Amino acid sequence: MTDTHPEATAASAVQAVDTAITSRRSMRAYLPTPVPRQLIEDILQVAARAPSGTNTQPWQVHVLTGAAKARLTAAICAAHDDPAQRALHTEEYAYYPTEWRSPYIDRRRKVGWDLYSLLGIGKADKLRMHQQQARNYAFFDAPVGLMFSIDRVLQQGSWLDYGMFLQNIMVAARARGLHTCPQAAFTQFHRIISAELGLPASQMVVCGMALGFADPAAIENTLVTEREPVASFTTFHD
Repeated sequence: MTDTHPEATAASAVQAVDTAITSRRSMRAYLPTPVPRQLIEDILQVAARAPSGTNTQPWQVHVLTGAAKARLTAAICAAHDDPAQRALHTEEYAYYPTEWRSPYIDRRRKVGWDLYSLLGIGKADKLRMHQQQARNYAFFDAPVGLMFSIDRVLQQGSWLDYGMFLQNIMVAARARGLHTCPQAAFTQFHRIISAELGLPASQMVVCGMALGFADPAAIENTLVTEREPVASFTTFHD
């Protein structure tokens, strides 16, 4: 059938894509509602259309649900809760800078304290901070945990490609009424993750991600982070 209103169709497509992108937020509380496996596969199939240099497709995805997710959570939390054990686990790659400068440190502090303020966690409340950090390792109670790995032979360009794949997952999830939270917090415990998932030595843990239906009643899910206006980060060269 010929579309007799191409302008309306184009506008609708723009709105749908923009809504999926702009409604994406890191949700930190989920309903126990299961996510059908076919829905997860559909999201990953769409996400796999992400560009990658010479079509290398560097992503490897590990989907955790049920007992498998619970085992990983328990193993990481055991190490996280034991100071001596926690000290033995360090990140394998530097996600954040070793020297923080403005404006990056300012944005980092603001989002952290905005979240803690919503949760009623004070600056001196180390126990509740520790407990909130542990929420990461339960994937914030999402029914699906995703873990991502990459072949160690690949270089920086493939990590850029990986970021586009991750974004595709998050946007495709929003188009289907789901929410996500990408999680670099897992990287500290990469050795535990590798052991639990049976990853070969050639694979490196990239990050984790929670996937599910966000809990609309959770106060932490009301957090909306600020974004800079286009004029602050763009230079037009005519």
